[in-house]
Amino acid sequence: MSSPCALCGESRSEPICRLSDRLYRTTGETFALVSCRGCGLARLDPPPANPSLHYPAGYWHEPAALETIYRRLVLRDHVGFVRRALGSGRRVLDVGCGSGFFLSELRPAYAVGLDASTRAAALAWRRHRIPSLAADLARAPFSDGSFDLITMFHVLEHLSDPPAYVRAARRLLASGGKLVVQTPNFDSWQCRVCGPRWIGLDAPRHLFDFRLADLRRLLEAGGFRILRVKHFSWRDNAACLATSLAPGLEPVARSARGLPSRNFSYLALTLCALPFAAMEALFGHGATVMIEAEPA
Repeated sequence: MSSPCALCGESRSEPICRLSDRLYRTTGETFALVSCRGCGLARLDPPPANPSLHYPAGYWHEPAALETIYRRLVLRDHVGFVRRALGSGRRVLDVGCGSGFFLSELRPAYAVGLDASTRAAALAWRRHRIPSLAADLARAPFSDGSFDLITMFHVLEHLSDPPAYVRAARRLLASGGKLVVQTPNFDSWQCRVCGPRWIGLDAPRHLFDFRLADLRRLLEAGGFRILRVKHFSWRDNAACLATSLAPGLEPVARSARGLPSRNFSYLALTLCALPFAAMEALFGHGATVMIEAEPA
């Protein structure tokens, strides 16, 4: 008997495949990916016993100068998406802030970062002077209605209880506030083509693998309605395919293993993957899903 589904509560599941840690190689163990018989949500079952062991010190990578220029360029569509959602708002909470690079590019009037990692929260302050704390959003020390916008880029798939974070975001948003989330897309063409080798699955760090329908169900159950959906990301989609094909070239994983992160072969492979990434996104099956939502 499987553990209950986080979305519908169904305990029965169907096996999909077994996954290994192809990217950071933190363990030789394999993990069972299953789909819920009730709603189809994919998840690791059982989840890893100690998830923190699978996040190496270099996971919160701060790029060198040339990489920073590249990241700034490819992050522009994220920044633009969020600025449109923010509108005239001023107060932003970035959940899963990592090194604080995104907030440093967004530059809202008032920014706070939150991350599960104390190392990441300290890095965000040290590198970008972003006030940050290491905490669980569901128990974070913020008053109700503290923020005009909350962002969660590649956060929900890492959580043992995604609905708790969505409910917490609903409580922390001010009247007229917005929530922006992004996750890998389990319904992408990349996932169908690459199967267990698709890096968007990223076991054992990703406990859930969402489709747009799953995210819609999750957000609506948490009291939100979806306003906008985007299937393409300059930063993520082509890079996801490139990493699936050659995980040993991925810069952050190389840095975590003490190898040089600058890698022109990886850049070339990412550029070659761009046409396919753009095509799948055009048909609504991009490697990522980005959503703007508001309290219903």
